[in-house]
Amino acid sequence: MATERRVSADRAPEGARILNRRARHDYDILDRVEAGLELCGCEVKSIRRGEAGLAESFARIDGGEAFLYGMYVAPYAEGSYNNPPSRRRRRLLLHRREIARLASKVAAGGYTLVPLALYFKRGYAKVELGLARGRRLYDKREAIKKREAEREIRRAVRGRRPTSRE
Repeated sequence: MATERRVSADRAPEGARILNRRARHDYDILDRVEAGLELCGCEVKSIRRGEAGLAESFARIDGGEAFLYGMYVAPYAEGSYNNPPSRRRRRLLLHRREIARLASKVAAGGYTLVPLALYFKRGYAKVELGLARGRRLYDKREAIKKREAEREIRRAVRGRRPTSRE
């Protein structure tokens, strides 16, 4: 007998993801890694409600451990007086080999660790990290032109007319 899982109105569904769209614009993503996230109970509840943001956040490896800096998690409204700070540093849960591999790539220069998405998987908070290289302004413009051209091609194939901006 299958049981139906009820979700309250103020809670995001289990498959909901909080995305960092800015990262995909500002960086070329070369590799992706899924990491667990060490959180307090009230932070988990805020993230489940969708009250979190990855803009301006980044990951760094300090002393053989990986940390996520700058991620915003709204204070839980029903929490007590000892809610953690909203932009505190949070530890990422990775295997030692994964940390060593990422640390060597970042230390080689030109790369950074950027969070791409925040989601729940089997009840655990996960962060998708991207090993990324920053884009120059002309690279960003080129990517926008390429995306617009692909969009126009798709429209033409479907038989739509181009937009009136042209």
